[in-house]
Amino acid sequence: MKALIVEDDQKALTYIAKGLREDGFTVDTADDGDEGLYLAQSNKYDIIILDWLLPKMDGIQVCKALRNQKVITPILMLTARCDIDDKIDSLECGIDEYLTKPFVFRELVAVMRSLVRRAAYNHAESMCLDTLEVNISKRAVTRSGKYIELTTREFDILVYMLLNKGNIVTHTILQEEIWGSNEITSSNVINVFIHHLRKKIDLEGEKALIKTVRGSGYKIEA
Repeated sequence: MKALIVEDDQKALTYIAKGLREDGFTVDTADDGDEGLYLAQSNKYDIIILDWLLPKMDGIQVCKALRNQKVITPILMLTARCDIDDKIDSLECGIDEYLTKPFVFRELVAVMRSLVRRAAYNHAESMCLDTLEVNISKRAVTRSGKYIELTTREFDILVYMLLNKGNIVTHTILQEEIWGSNEITSSNVINVFIHHLRKKIDLEGEKALIKTVRGSGYKIEA
C-alpha cells in the first residue's frame, strides 16, 4: 500500500514514516500543506495521513481542495486538536477518520488498514473469479450460480483475498486486516477458517481457487 504523510513535526513525521515502511507501506512525505496537496494531486495513494495545523495550507484546506477535485483517497486526520466540534468540522469537510495525538502506533495502522479496506469495498460492487461471484453490497456468494453461505469472517477473508488476487496473503496480514491488532488470533485458527472457506467455495467439479503457498500463506487465483 502507498501512503502520503503530511506533517510539519519532523520528529513525528520521521517516526510514522519509519514505522509504516517497516510495516510494508510505500511512503511519501510532505511537511507543509502546499507540498502535501501537490503530491496528493500528482500521485495515486491508498491513504493520506493529514495533520490539521500545517504551514501554508492547513489540513482542512487541503482536504477541501482534494474533495473539490473529486479525489476520493481515504484521508485520516491525525491531530492534537481533540475538541468535538473540531472533529465534526473535519468529518463534514471530507475527512474519513479522526485520530488524536498522542496515539498508539498499532492503532494508527489498524485504522489505516480499515479505511483502505472500506474504500476497496465501497468501490467494488461485485467481483468474479472463474465461476465464483461475490456481491459486496448484498454480501452474497455464488459458484456456478449456486448460493454459498459464509460466516462474516469467511466472507471478509474471501473479499480481501479477491482484492489481492494472485498475491500471497500471510497469516500476519489476515490477522491485521480481518481480526485487527486488538484481537490476537493464532495461526491454527486462521488455518481452520481457510480450510472451511476452501471447502465451501472449491466445490466438486470446480477449479480449486484457494492455494496454499507452503511456508508463506495463501493466495487465490484461477
